[in-house]
Amino acid sequence: MKLSPARQPAPDADGAVPLGRPKGEPRFPDGPQADPAGSHFERRIRSFQPRRSRVTTGQAEALQRLWSRWGLDIDGQRVLDLAELFGDRRPVVLEIGFGMGEATAKMAAADPDTGILAVDVHTPGQGNLLALAERTGLGNVRVANGDAIILLREMLTPDSLDGLRVYFPDPWPKKRHHKRRLIQPEFLTLAAARLRPGAIVHCATDWEPYAEQMLDVLTAHPAFENTRADGGFAPRPGFRPLTRFEGQGLEKGHVVNDLLFRRVPHDEQQR
Repeated sequence: MKLSPARQPAPDADGAVPLGRPKGEPRFPDGPQADPAGSHFERRIRSFQPRRSRVTTGQAEALQRLWSRWGLDIDGQRVLDLAELFGDRRPVVLEIGFGMGEATAKMAAADPDTGILAVDVHTPGQGNLLALAERTGLGNVRVANGDAIILLREMLTPDSLDGLRVYFPDPWPKKRHHKRRLIQPEFLTLAAARLRPGAIVHCATDWEPYAEQMLDVLTAHPAFENTRADGGFAPRPGFRPLTRFEGQGLEKGHVVNDLLFRRVPHDEQQR
């Protein structure tokens, strides 16, 4: 049910749409659901914190108009056929956490033969990436809304992914919150089951203690090997754009570390 013109919230001076709406009505009737997995799965410790922020008029319009074409809710109730999702059998890379989507759109434009399945829970970013994809004519981006763990565990088949990208995940800096960090042994085991041999896991963070943990956990996991002969961090590869957020951090003296690990074949895993 759509709001009548009299009840449709007007954008503010910045073009943002207020969150207020009649009780019981969905935020975006034709867009992403607020909690797509609902109560179907146990509530685990989550590695992400949903952010409530304003959605611009353009983002809201993109969500309403493009979600049925390029978006999907992670409900855990079906197994995805990636060839059907992208319209062909192109290689597909999973990106977890894409922010406002500018870097994702640039990578998609630079490599149109690779599909990017981009996951986030930030509604303004979802709308922004959809708008960017349409504006720049990108047919190789799909936007997924919800928990990436449920997507990996319930909705993707073994060896279906050609890569995994995790750029600037929440570092959860307080020690008592380290258990919420995404890059953990259990997560890597799940990811390994969905990655084809030779697939690249690419992580980046500007939080040095988290970078060290990522390096330790990835190095110790038998399903992955460092692409660096020295076993350390990698230079930022040319295909990963420098984001505005990253540039601001570098200006403040932050150190950004990239990690590039390869999924090893099953018969070559370390014992």
